[in-house]
Amino acid sequence: MQKSEYRSYILYGKMKGAAKMNITDVRVRKVAKEGKMKAVVSITIDDEFVVHDIKVIEGEKGLFIAMPSRKATDGEYRDIAHPINSATRDRIQRIILDKYDEVMALEPEEAMEA
Repeated sequence: MQKSEYRSYILYGKMKGAAKMNITDVRVRKVAKEGKMKAVVSITIDDEFVVHDIKVIEGEKGLFIAMPSRKATDGEYRDIAHPINSATRDRIQRIILDKYDEVMALEPEEAMEA
């Protein structure tokens, strides 16, 4: 996919006078092995900030995303980067899962290039 083909996704903040946050790129890497994790995704925000290692997971109620995390000293996993509110999480999830569906609908060799 060439840069000119990328769609710009706009997320609106709730704060008065808040700037728009644009998801300007979504890159999906399909996970080859069997299991609940289906893909690993990177998003670019405003062509200036990237969040890597967002996982697409198949759960009991369908697909969802898991934000990048690492294991803390107490053994629990903590998100490294995450949306502040559920509305923003829902919008990011919708954008990622729409792109995941689009990539999975492509021919297998094209999906690996997207």
